[in-house]
Amino acid sequence: MTDMTDTVGIAGDRIRSIIERVERLEEEIKDLMEAKKEVLAEAKGEGLDVKVLKEILKIRKQDKDERDEQETLLDVYLRAMDAPTPAPMAAAA
Repeated sequence: MTDMTDTVGIAGDRIRSIIERVERLEEEIKDLMEAKKEVLAEAKGEGLDVKVLKEILKIRKQDKDERDEQETLLDVYLRAMDAPTPAPMAAAA
């Protein structure tokens, strides 16, 4: 008996194998996301701010140059907000 093949010559067993592998990976991802949720709940239970922890995770994913650039811009923008606003010039009458 030969491999089941559809009209375009693709082996059905190969398609099934790929689909099942992807389904297993999706299940693993689901399990990992649940584990991540549990770890963050544990941190929250210990009094840690989960929002801050997520921000730290985001920052750690950036490369050093990207992180430095973002910190520099943040500093520039904050200083610009604190700087006195120039008074509007009076119109000549």
